[in-house]
Amino acid sequence: MSILMTGGGTGGHLAIIKAVKEALIGNREQGAGSMLELVYVGSTKGQDKQWFEADDDFAYKYFFETRGVVNQGGLGKIKSLFMMGAATLKAIKLIRKHKAKVVFSVGGFSAAPMAFAAKLTRTPLVLHEQNAALGSLNKLLKPYATYFISSYLEESPIKAYPIKEIFFENAHVRHRVKTIIFLGGSQGAKAINALALSIAPQLKHKGIRIIHQAGANNIEEVQKAYSELGIEAEVFGFTTKLADYMNEADLAIARAGASTLWELSATALPTLFIPYPHAASDHQFHNAKFLVEKDLAWLMREDEIQADRILALLDEDMALKSKGLISIVEKEGSQKIATLLKEL
Repeated sequence: MSILMTGGGTGGHLAIIKAVKEALIGNREQGAGSMLELVYVGSTKGQDKQWFEADDDFAYKYFFETRGVVNQGGLGKIKSLFMMGAATLKAIKLIRKHKAKVVFSVGGFSAAPMAFAAKLTRTPLVLHEQNAALGSLNKLLKPYATYFISSYLEESPIKAYPIKEIFFENAHVRHRVKTIIFLGGSQGAKAINALALSIAPQLKHKGIRIIHQAGANNIEEVQKAYSELGIEAEVFGFTTKLADYMNEADLAIARAGASTLWELSATALPTLFIPYPHAASDHQFHNAKFLVEKDLAWLMREDEIQADRILALLDEDMALKSKGLISIVEKEGSQKIATLLKEL
């Protein structure tokens, strides 16, 4: 029996595949579904190969020659659709070859061939949408999915977002801001870097410690700027200690990618979200808005950044936000999705 897992292109998509895969593997090692075969299907473009080409948890890995359609010009769209059609025919053969019982898709252009093949072969299709604003492929396929999973939709069969348990274990109520963390992602965010440096002197004056994810290419520049200000700050790019850093902080200023948003929420860390302005369908804004409408976060566009407004947040009721986040975020997202897939 096989479960085919597909989708990717970006880390946000691929992290979901990885989390659910690990839950399925854990169940298998405990004797549940010992005959379960996992197969991954992605694209030669994007980060798919980087994440899973050498991953032995998958019995088989396939990478199709595909690329995005939406961001292409006229002739580019035609070529992309032709590539997708050819890959869909291959996907149909893979479903039959591996006798797949279910296809799990996280979206992204690399998911399209296998998702379409699932519908053409009447194989149960489970879609996972990471963002509040639906991706193009997931929006198209939502009416045809056996299950559509989204942490933002009331009708979703599973509300819990697949993140590591460590974030829930670290959850605690913040009462006052002693440490602030700036999160621009592993690639960094110029607007967040500039904001952090502009208010760093005031933070130092208030005795507030700074943790700053400046981005791998910006570490030296940001470290030098802090040094010139006479301020000690923990500056890094990519890290495997993100859960620890979040645990130490009392307030975050961050982008609003889905994984980051739910990791911060699970840790019960009050956050001001500054969404990436060029995200597809403005999905980071809508992700953050989901929490803001529940009075669980703050939101500010890049072109609305004002230092005095941000410094005023230091006097806000952090405990109220922390307690609210603890009550709203569900645990065991990966395990719940894995169970659903096995049942199918």
